[in-house]
Amino acid sequence: MRIAVIIPAAGSSSRFNAGNSDPLNALGTPKSKLDEDLGGKSVLQRTVELFNTREDVHQIIVAGPYDDQAFADFKAQHSDRLSLLGAILVQGGKAHRWESVKAALSAADDSCTHIAIHDAARPATSPELIDRLFDAAAKHPAVIPGVPVSDTLKRIKDQPIEDDGAVDQVAAILGVESKSPMYEVCETIDRAHAMAIQTPQIFERQLLLRAYAQDDLSSTDDAGLIERLGEPVVVIQGDPTNIKLTHADELPLLRAIMGVKKTASRPTHKRF
Repeated sequence: MRIAVIIPAAGSSSRFNAGNSDPLNALGTPKSKLDEDLGGKSVLQRTVELFNTREDVHQIIVAGPYDDQAFADFKAQHSDRLSLLGAILVQGGKAHRWESVKAALSAADDSCTHIAIHDAARPATSPELIDRLFDAAAKHPAVIPGVPVSDTLKRIKDQPIEDDGAVDQVAAILGVESKSPMYEVCETIDRAHAMAIQTPQIFERQLLLRAYAQDDLSSTDDAGLIERLGEPVVVIQGDPTNIKLTHADELPLLRAIMGVKKTASRPTHKRF
């Protein structure tokens, strides 16, 4: 197999900064979770390093921001280091993840037989998981990793419950942040046979191109587009430690999983 790895990296990190007590960088603009420090290297660099030494990976494509100025800033910050790792940068999507994947697909080498797509903020993926995933891809056209859901699942109403402000008043008196919104439960979801899906996800190149030729590309992951074609998707056992950095309070856990610490001193992108 010759594999091209696509890493969508055009997100705004809005959920990460929503719970971040220090959401601005040194330039006074919103932080990107991909720039966070993992032992002297950025989250994005750690993610790219999962693939750059693999013999079965022929190409690594990182899809950055859509906006011209934002992409120029992204290149200035990351291109030197990522180019040393063999990655190329392309402009990603304006509003949706699938737009970034589609843009990167157009840059994939025609000689690649398979396309793997991996979250830019998922740098703790083990080599063993990638090995098992790629081995399965030699036998099945669409393979994804997943872990069984162990918690009870509830579907909630989309609007939070309005209260009388008592919680906010108490929080103000105590000098702490108010509690998170409360929601009413609609139903309990049966967790039997449910899996929490991770990345990387890997597909035969021609199959993925067919999936992205559909009119409706709305999906929470790329496997959903394959399913929409009526094609089978195989799930292998994932890894509970293969977490995706979404919220700021997950950063200490991610560092602990990877066995790295935050490096105090110069900004991450200036450490060479």
